[in-house]
Amino acid sequence: MFNLSVQAINSDELGRKLSSSEAGAFVTFEGRVRNHNDGKAVLRLEYEAYSAMAQKEADLVIAEARRLFPIIDLVCVHRVGLLEVGDMAVWVGVLARHRAEAFDACRYVIDQIKARVPIWKKEYYSDGSTNWVDCAECAAHAHTHALPPGER
Repeated sequence: MFNLSVQAINSDELGRKLSSSEAGAFVTFEGRVRNHNDGKAVLRLEYEAYSAMAQKEADLVIAEARRLFPIIDLVCVHRVGLLEVGDMAVWVGVLARHRAEAFDACRYVIDQIKARVPIWKKEYYSDGSTNWVDCAECAAHAHTHALPPGER
């Protein structure tokens, strides 16, 4: 499941949705707004998304994760709108039988969401300037996982 949200992300509520007596591992990732980037003081961020395309591409990412890793369940939520320093921008939760699969799937999902899903980030700096930041640098750090031939 993937959702874009204008509301604050409630990690406790999302975590309660991921439950199974088969699960031995529950791994989460929380991406938060930090107060700096590239040597500049960041006051806040603004996220925009092409919602229909973002949903479609994120659904593909989640389907890939389900094929690549033996997981039980998976949830990802990404904020849009204006966020302050410390706010949660993205949350990924993965439920699996074993920790290795849960960690691998969680990392795969966040790396692919950042690299492929049309969500754009505008940074507001303390000097009054702003900048739209693409996530090309995120793609350079993404881990690759081979998909079966003909799948994406």
